[in-house]
Amino acid sequence: MTRLTMTLEGDTHVLVTRRFKASPEMVYRAHTETALIQKWLLGPDGWTMPVCINDHRPGGKFRYEWADGKGEELTLTGEYVTLEPFSRIVHIERFHMPDVTPDNHIETRFEADGQGTLMTMRMTLPDAATREMMLATGMEEGMEASYARLDAMAG
Repeated sequence: MTRLTMTLEGDTHVLVTRRFKASPEMVYRAHTETALIQKWLLGPDGWTMPVCINDHRPGGKFRYEWADGKGEELTLTGEYVTLEPFSRIVHIERFHMPDVTPDNHIETRFEADGQGTLMTMRMTLPDAATREMMLATGMEEGMEASYARLDAMAG
């Protein structure tokens, strides 16, 4: 529906917004259900997610492992803090690059917006250096490719 918008707030926050043509229920489910996550949360074209472990409940853990088929791999682990079905998810995540990054605290909201959904994600990182390291990975392009896939899948 629209490209994502990424805004930096202060030294430690990143705000991401994007509109989807799907309902808040569908966009929420795409963020919590393992089979759906493996279809869209792939980053740039050419990547797959051969491992997707996802216990979507407060205190539940998740582990996503991506591969590009050329020897590059990436792992993300974390845990859910709060899940309010179809409206809000709070979780903590860390990338393994191969060293584990500091915790990224994320709150994602899903709000009805006309026929679709406005998703607002607020990331809170421990310091400016960690935020800059995260942004330098090409995160924005990977997120946009994944969200375009989600929008096409849901529409």
